[in-house]
Amino acid sequence: MSDSPLRLLLDFDDRFQRDRDQSAAFLHRRDRRFALDCEQQGKTPDVAQWMAFMDRLSGPGGRSTDSRRDLRRWRSVNTGFAIAGSVLGILAMTGLLFYDGVQRINITVILGFVALQLLLALATTLQPLFGGQPWAWLLRRLGRPPTTSSLTRLQPFLMARAAHIGGACFAMTGLLTLLAMIVMQDLAFGWSTTLDTAAPTYHSLIRQVATPWAWLWPSAVPSTELVEATRFFRASAGTGGADPGQWGQWWPFVVMLWVSWTLFPRLVLLAVSQGLLRRRARRLLAHHPGMQALLYRMETPALDTGYAHNDADDLPDIRTRAVPDRLPDTNLLICWAGTGDSPLPAALEDPGTRIFKAGGRATLAEDEQVIHELARALEQAPEPAVVLVSRSWEPPTGELQDFLLEAREHWPRNTRIALLPLAPNPLERPADGPLQTWLRFAERLPGGQVSVVLPALEAPGIHPTGSISP
Repeated sequence: MSDSPLRLLLDFDDRFQRDRDQSAAFLHRRDRRFALDCEQQGKTPDVAQWMAFMDRLSGPGGRSTDSRRDLRRWRSVNTGFAIAGSVLGILAMTGLLFYDGVQRINITVILGFVALQLLLALATTLQPLFGGQPWAWLLRRLGRPPTTSSLTRLQPFLMARAAHIGGACFAMTGLLTLLAMIVMQDLAFGWSTTLDTAAPTYHSLIRQVATPWAWLWPSAVPSTELVEATRFFRASAGTGGADPGQWGQWWPFVVMLWVSWTLFPRLVLLAVSQGLLRRRARRLLAHHPGMQALLYRMETPALDTGYAHNDADDLPDIRTRAVPDRLPDTNLLICWAGTGDSPLPAALEDPGTRIFKAGGRATLAEDEQVIHELARALEQAPEPAVVLVSRSWEPPTGELQDFLLEAREHWPRNTRIALLPLAPNPLERPADGPLQTWLRFAERLPGGQVSVVLPALEAPGIHPTGSISP
């Protein structure tokens, strides 16, 4: 049985999910181009051709493996049901044909068991039409939830197909077991019931049950004499004077009963369940939200404005009015978020410099301790100033802003806070883009006492302000 409608639905749903990341203009141009190509080739575009076009456009490995993984999971479920059904078919038929040489094999029990199998097969076929999922608990135990909404809607039909596969294997192995036991053992059949049933009435029932094959194999329909001669009672273990050969003449009826009312209905209903699954998959594909959008894009011409300018390289103006300041004369230095783990410029590593570490992996309590220690040191300084060293390529964060705002509440009001963003090479000037980010950050902070500074570079021809001398 082919899974092509199901596979097509899952692949299309996966493509629809991935297309959400693309712009509407790109999708329109792509799908309209596909429709025009089909028109030039004299073809009517459909979903299968569109999926093949997308596979060629994406190249090898472009299709997601989620849909294939879902199909493999359901194939493994079908295989499990087939194995379980085969084993249960052997066990069930062995139990029905158990014969100890004394008590007869009751045809009435076999009729009831076959009727039960037929009812289960009909219920399995009807349950997906009402959304029933009797095997949902098994899928939860296996840890296989549906990955897409389409697969969720198809799950009742997939469950019904798996159950029918198990039922068909059950009926097949049961038939093989029946034939093997007929050949290898001398089985004695008969009929018995607690109800007050006469042999003619029971024979009428048997003839109605044998109607499907009466024209094909007349000898497989028990006669009135056979029915009258093979009735037995529980209280009597003997044969009741019947010819011993008559007890085995029921086997053609039992074989055709199993074939006509157990095996054949299961195969037919399995085909029906497969047809319902394919029909449901086609309907879900036809009413898929992505299908309506795809048809619209293929049928609607793309609008070309004729504007040839490409503004992809036009960047916004990120300049700010603030400019870098000079490094203050202070021996208080804060290394923010692990900046002190790498070597600092020589101008900052003076023997009298007090280095504090804050931010990054430091806790809030450690940050507060640094603030209070600096507050005591700044109160004794005539011109209080603090240098905070950070990495220029890491933009300022809200954590740094909260640290500075809390520090301003504890430090003297005239304290100057100098932000020193270092380049990957401390002897070089930071790039303009990251530097502008730090300048805008300092400009937005309240109080006006926070500025961005550059290190005093010692390379020839470079001034502390970062400008290159002529």
